[in-house]
Amino acid sequence: MLLSKSLAIGDSLGTIYDFEKKGDILDKHTHTRRDVHYSIVARGSFKVYGDDFEQAVPAGTVLDWEEGVNHGFIALEDNSRLINIIKYRV
Repeated sequence: MLLSKSLAIGDSLGTIYDFEKKGDILDKHTHTRRDVHYSIVARGSFKVYGDDFEQAVPAGTVLDWEEGVNHGFIALEDNSRLINIIKYRV
């Protein structure tokens, strides 16, 4: 099961996603300038995929998304964690 909770650090906002089981999915989605983010693989590993890409990313990876890029995540290990930090405050 995918669990999420809001994150606020000073003026920075984001979301923490906990993927309890291997195979848990954060469905493919896209962002606008208002909510485009960095993704930090805090624990475990993921398959990151989009319309024309797919790659495995281990803990410690930081992904810098651009607005309009369709992307999703599949946990490759139990107890994986993804942290998204929104880039801009408009």
